[in-house]
Amino acid sequence: MMSDRFKGALVDTMLIGSIVLLLLFFYAPIATLVAFSFSSSRVLSLPMEGFSFEWYGELLAKPDFLPAVTNSAAVAAVSTVFATALGTAGAVAWIRYRFRLQRAFQVVTFAPLLFPQLLLGVVMLLWFSVLGNWLNFSTGLVTVIIGHIVYITPFALVIVAVQVFGFDDTLEDAARDAGANGWQVFREITLPLLWPGIFSAAIFAFLLSWGNFYVSYSLAGTARTLPIFVYSGIAVGSSPIYPALATLNLVPALLLVAFAEFMRRRALKRQSAAVPTA
Repeated sequence: MMSDRFKGALVDTMLIGSIVLLLLFFYAPIATLVAFSFSSSRVLSLPMEGFSFEWYGELLAKPDFLPAVTNSAAVAAVSTVFATALGTAGAVAWIRYRFRLQRAFQVVTFAPLLFPQLLLGVVMLLWFSVLGNWLNFSTGLVTVIIGHIVYITPFALVIVAVQVFGFDDTLEDAARDAGANGWQVFREITLPLLWPGIFSAAIFAFLLSWGNFYVSYSLAGTARTLPIFVYSGIAVGSSPIYPALATLNLVPALLLVAFAEFMRRRALKRQSAAVPTA
């Protein structure tokens, strides 16, 4: 019979081992991409032949790279603003209000989550094709923005809804009892306490839009975003410029996620300080 101490050590070892294997499974491909971006060889193979920044320079020298980055940044920024605003309004309506047809509103809101991105892109392309023939316009960055808003708004709604669900309504009541008007309550109490969820939703929405391929490819027409640029390149063969591009994308994404976590922790401290002690 195994002792309780041995059983506990065995369970701990299995748990730690599982976590280590999971982290390796997730991050080993990312680490490999980063390493390949500094390889001096054009062929992606191990062991690496040498160290070089050549592929970063070749990536930046491509004439269609910076326009693709600019298009992706514009699409992601505009889509994030609208998706976050709509998601925040929808989250507040979900959690804090009761109204007729609320269940239908929830179903309609979550419908884009049930569609695979490819299917959503094709459906919206058909819709814009019919509408474009009627109103005489063609697909481009505007249609991509609309498609991204449809796709990422439900994600923003869910993230903000979690923050709204944990919101303490008594803080607003206390501010009103102290003489604050509606705008003052919103500005001084509601918005600061909901801001971490709103900011996290905006970060997540931006990253979803930035890296989206299927909806962008279906609705971009002749315009090119960064994922379309990557797809067009790898369709004719692999190159170390794409690990370099992945590395350039990874660093800002990690910084954004870290900043979102910092804002969340800061808001938790602010909320704890705002709750009166007995």
